Amino acid sequence: MTPFEVNWTREQIDKVLAQVRAYEFPPAPEGGGWGYGCDADFLKALCAYWTDGFDVAAAQANLNRFPQFTATIEDLDIHFVHVVGEAGGKRPLLISHGWPGSHFEFWDAIEPLAFPSRHGGDPADAFDLVIPSLPGFGFSGKPKRPLGQRATARIFDTLMTDVLGYPTYLAQGGDWGGLVTSWLGLDHAAYVKAIHLNMIGLRPAGPPTTPEEITWITGFGAQMDLWGAYFRLQASKPQSVAWLGANNPVGQAAWILERFHDWADLSTKPFEQVFTRDQLLTNLMLYVMTGSFTTGAWYYRAMLEEGGPVLAQGQRCETPTAFANFPGESIYKPPPRSWADRAYNITRWSEMPRGGHFAAMEEPGLFVEDLRNWAQEL
Repeated sequence: MTPFEVNWTREQIDKVLAQVRAYEFPPAPEGGGWGYGCDADFLKALCAYWTDGFDVAAAQANLNRFPQFTATIEDLDIHFVHVVGEAGGKRPLLISHGWPGSHFEFWDAIEPLAFPSRHGGDPADAFDLVIPSLPGFGFSGKPKRPLGQRATARIFDTLMTDVLGYPTYLAQGGDWGGLVTSWLGLDHAAYVKAIHLNMIGLRPAGPPTTPEEITWITGFGAQMDLWGAYFRLQASKPQSVAWLGANNPVGQAAWILERFHDWADLSTKPFEQVFTRDQLLTNLMLYVMTGSFTTGAWYYRAMLEEGGPVLAQGQRCETPTAFANFPGESIYKPPPRSWADRAYNITRWSEMPRGGHFAAMEEPGLFVEDLRNWAQEL
């Protein structure tokens, strides 16, 4: 285990900023907004801020706020944040991110989760936090071939038990992190005491069995037809995305920002108020500066190569499972409880008042509160 610090050189930063400045924007449909992809006006304004207002040094300092390390597991360097909370190691919690997010998604939740007394909470509610970068993402090593979520779960279990020495632990995740966490609960139940999801990943064997399930699966298919082109491309021909994005930070930004816009809860405030420009650009830099745009896209193909998320007949994740339903989740709305119960041992189901796909980033207070309440019940 080796201490790690973000240390982008001036030369690396200047190269990216020069590419952003030199980008020639293609035409966009007049009045198209976000309906055809990333909004042109928003993208141009963000790129102008990226080159002339964004403080990269401050972003680096922010990324270095918490202790972080790398450890070599299965010949791959895994980057992770490790914050020992004020409860002294009594409640280790592994948190896994997804795409197009990063370990930075959880930045505003780390302090209150690890040190609740600093935020008016009870020290007994503290967690030890382990927040890795998925293989192929951020500062983790890049696999030579697509490596999927089930393999990631195996690697993360090794990180928690062999590298960090925790005999048992809790796990949380959304997006791909939700599927990683689900495989942890299924394959590594001897060490994983309970899991918390904000996206249901596993699917039970067999077809829908109730009218509600049929309605949900039909609606999900319609949503994927409308918004799922990114998924189909990255799951089938991810290298095509890589060729388009290589040495093209503006193209990478447009591809990623579209997802942040479309998946956020915009029911009560506009996109510009859900995330700050600095948050969006810091997350983008974790792709642009590390080459993760390519291997992040591979992660979709890896799911298919591993066999997908459908369980075998009679198989179920028996690890106690909590689910937090953030209502602004647009494309990946949760299935009916009956469907989830066939795939998981659901012991807690929370209906959250607001928030979308990037729950910890959009609503860190609600995210922290639900994790605390869940852990208190265990």
